[in-house]
Amino acid sequence: MKIYKATDPEFTNYGRIIEGYEAEKQEILETLRDKTPIPEGTEYVAEDLALQSLAAADKITNSLFGGSPMQFGWCNGHNTKLNCLEYHRSSEINFGPSDFILLVAKREEISDYKIGSDKVKAFLVPAGVMLEVYATTLHYAPCQAHKDSGFQVLVGLPKGTNVGKPEFTAINQEDTMLRATNKWLLAHKDAKEASDGAWVGITGENIDIVGDID
Repeated sequence: MKIYKATDPEFTNYGRIIEGYEAEKQEILETLRDKTPIPEGTEYVAEDLALQSLAAADKITNSLFGGSPMQFGWCNGHNTKLNCLEYHRSSEINFGPSDFILLVAKREEISDYKIGSDKVKAFLVPAGVMLEVYATTLHYAPCQAHKDSGFQVLVGLPKGTNVGKPEFTAINQEDTMLRATNKWLLAHKDAKEASDGAWVGITGENIDIVGDID
């Protein structure tokens, strides 16, 4: 699979690089690197107190999300597979202390609540580069950039995202795809999430980039 860079023009369809905030990024990156684990699998924490309490988190909230309440968590571990694609009704902020790879697609490429894995593109995100991943971008857990390394990635989202699930009676197909607050999910049939009841909405192969990284 071809792996683009987030600095390549192709990424502008999926998100943007956020310039500046060097001091704030450094404070967050040090906390992420020193106070969060790198598990063998993939682990996600929606809101981490060590990150949430940083002065840098307040500043980024006030500027990037216009003062709207924001949560700072992380997704860390080891992963080379697509497995699923999710979307939110909001942008997501990502960056990390080491390189990582995002597998992404466009929400408008969904047809009849399904999307082919051939629509997915891979982007290498260099260490320290802050991204806004647009609400129209399908994404999921990051991938490691090297066979012998894991990843630690900040996940910044509107407060309450991925925390619990609202209870209501589904009235359409999209409603059945809601897996958590502000999180709609399409799973590949081979993914664990599919066996847990997630909507099987990814057709084609379950992408694995293990042969494309060094």
